[in-house]
Amino acid sequence: MDAVGLHLNIDYVGSSGVILSPELKAGLQTSLVILQNENKFDRVYFWGKIMGVKDDYYIAQGVYRDEFGGRRTFYSKDCIRWGLLPPATAAMREKSKLAKGRFTGDPSYEYEHTTVKKVGEGEEATEEEETITIKEEDRLSSVIQEIEEDVRIVPRGAFIKTPTGEVISNRSFDGLTVSESAKLCNYMHFREPVVLTQKSLLQRANLDKAIDFMDSLEEDIPRGSWALQFERGSGLVVLRSLLWQGYVFYHVPGTRCSGSVYFGNGEKNLDLPFML
Repeated sequence: MDAVGLHLNIDYVGSSGVILSPELKAGLQTSLVILQNENKFDRVYFWGKIMGVKDDYYIAQGVYRDEFGGRRTFYSKDCIRWGLLPPATAAMREKSKLAKGRFTGDPSYEYEHTTVKKVGEGEEATEEEETITIKEEDRLSSVIQEIEEDVRIVPRGAFIKTPTGEVISNRSFDGLTVSESAKLCNYMHFREPVVLTQKSLLQRANLDKAIDFMDSLEEDIPRGSWALQFERGSGLVVLRSLLWQGYVFYHVPGTRCSGSVYFGNGEKNLDLPFML
């Protein structure tokens, strides 16, 4: 959700339980402007909130001209002071999967995971315990990146890919129509494409490469992992993820107004395939 107009746009997702107090709104409006100016970002987004046992993490992201390159993630507990999160590496993400349960709210907290390894062969084989520590700050960064890869979406045509490979906002985008808004194929995963089956490759060959360079929600597995709903008559469309419960996307048909936010505990709904 773009920091510009945050105090107004947050109301679009109020029906999903996403609410900020007047104090938090005021703090975000001021601190995000300062964050943008200090780091010379082109845009700053309010990403959402991950709820912990003791404290909650408020997340913001800053981007430069290229939306896919150089994205930096920050966290705060009071929406005023922001700390930079380390980028999630592949090793960090694999390690973070071992941490179970909710976040505590303390970025310096360390989870412990004990594994038993067999050393030696035959009768001389012995078992040794190995304890792995996972820092909550690393886990937070890994979960944020996983949520972005799985469910962060934008309307089709809202962003374009330039000949140099940069992904930038499409100034010609005037929003989806009401009929287009009702189709999942008109919403794209805001990431590099990962679904490259023979069918999708043939489909991409006939598409506009400047606009259709991302995967559409129509190809998501399992099918039925998105709940689409119109509100305010047909004046607002809301998509909710059932995979990452707490992720909400909104779009006002016929306008450029769209955005998304995540308010949840940072735990993936692994039981979804059995619930559909």
